[in-house]
Amino acid sequence: MIDTHCHLDLEPLVSHLQPMLQDSFAAGVNEFVVPGVHPGGWQRISSLAAEYPQIFPAFGIHPMHAASADDRFLPQLAEYAPQGIAIGEIGLDPSYSVTPALQEALFREQMRIALKLGLPLLIHCRQAFRRTLQIMREEHADQVGGIMHAFSGSPEMAREFIRLGFAISICGTITWKNAVRPLRLAGEIALEHLVLETDSPDMTPEPYRRRFNRPAWMVETASRLAEIRRIPLEAVAAATTANARKVLRLADDMAA
Repeated sequence: MIDTHCHLDLEPLVSHLQPMLQDSFAAGVNEFVVPGVHPGGWQRISSLAAEYPQIFPAFGIHPMHAASADDRFLPQLAEYAPQGIAIGEIGLDPSYSVTPALQEALFREQMRIALKLGLPLLIHCRQAFRRTLQIMREEHADQVGGIMHAFSGSPEMAREFIRLGFAISICGTITWKNAVRPLRLAGEIALEHLVLETDSPDMTPEPYRRRFNRPAWMVETASRLAEIRRIPLEAVAAATTANARKVLRLADDMAA
């Protein structure tokens, strides 16, 4: 399986990376997409990808850092981006104390770099689905597609992003005891549009809540998705992996 979104460059994961990767391989999670959130972390992501062929880098500026994104950052992104498989994670999130105008301007500029380079997008969206969708349409995000990371919207909204060529990422929230909307999403969206992620070190699944998340635990998410859809775990693994490879344009032998 492919963990389509995990922050292996961040603590506490990066300090225990080798044993953590071994645990992941043993669990059947063999490849990892590591997105950037700030220019300060891009070089570490680049170095990890050079050291581990199973790690696929992506570079971007998270909306929480939009206020600090000065004129140097976008040229730096344009330099790093060709090393990666996607631009991300980028998007909108009003829960952070950054003005919508700053977030939206940065979101647009990063999408334009992605379109220029022909790279898919890793989209962070929380509590701003309609505005995110509107901006993505205006910026022609359908020309590159990508993944709606840790999607927390409704199935109806998910289908709007699917129409733009985006996969819907399922994370550990579907295992949580109080989960409602994630279960609807997991059950109603066609399997051909779903991918899996951990968002490590966040979004830890049951039964490991209150611990830092790690890629090996994506099996809990995959198993819960298999239960919801009443299909074998192997079918979930095969489908979501094929979907990830398609939307991110990964060859079957990229990490060989």
